[in-house]
Amino acid sequence: MIIVTGAAGKLGRRTVERLLERVPADRVGVSVRDPRKAQDLADRGVRVRQGSFDDPTSLAHSFEGAEQLLLVSLDRIGQECVSGHRAAIDAAVRAGVGRILYTSQMGASHDSRFQACRDHARTEDLLHATGLPWTALRNGFYASSALQFLEPTRHTGDIALPADGPVAWTGHDDLAEATAVILAEEARFEGPTPPLTGPAALDFDAIAEIASKTTGRPFTRIVVPDDLFREQVLAHGAPAQIGDLMLSIFAAARNGEFTAVDSTLAKLIGREPATFRSQLERAWAE
Repeated sequence: MIIVTGAAGKLGRRTVERLLERVPADRVGVSVRDPRKAQDLADRGVRVRQGSFDDPTSLAHSFEGAEQLLLVSLDRIGQECVSGHRAAIDAAVRAGVGRILYTSQMGASHDSRFQACRDHARTEDLLHATGLPWTALRNGFYASSALQFLEPTRHTGDIALPADGPVAWTGHDDLAEATAVILAEEARFEGPTPPLTGPAALDFDAIAEIASKTTGRPFTRIVVPDDLFREQVLAHGAPAQIGDLMLSIFAAARNGEFTAVDSTLAKLIGREPATFRSQLERAWAE
């Protein structure tokens, strides 16, 4: 039995779909906060159980019988994030899970300038402390984040963001397929994987050129001072914690934390991962 958390989310759902192409549905289970959102999976023979990171008892039940558990990282920040992961890991131990796989991130480190990478590093420490077999999927930085930063520029052509550095932007679809390959035991890693990245590391100067070529319209890269960017984020109603988190992405990129480009993802999926241009074209066409 392979259990996947967060199966209603962007990465978890894609992973389940790719996994069902490789293993029978009765070997797959999902742990979701709202089972109604996974009813279509239940109709296809997937085991669906309610599980909340805020209710450890429910997690132990939803993890029951798992040979492997894919723990999809929470969309939380700091101690709230790590505490949720700790609850899930403790529940997995109590449920007798054989192996835990965790969606970490390239650049995961205790001294990262990006808060999420520090949270991932702390979670990897928790996994190591269990004594269980574990794998940390060091996923490349999600290309969807860059696309979100670009969304306000689609009509203005002005990419006004803080100074950055090259980032190996990587697609959810490719990462989901690679995760399914590993869960189906077509490949195995002990501890952290190599960075699972797209084919190139790009800064927003390069992305501006790609956007220009994709649309046939000029896009201009404008460097915004950090403090001004934070003020703009807060002015749009975001809490200070989110403003700081967004700013830390650029600080970490400037620090070279996301520049690595590795061939492991391509080997796992048997082809070159999607380029950023192809993902931009698809997103803007939609």
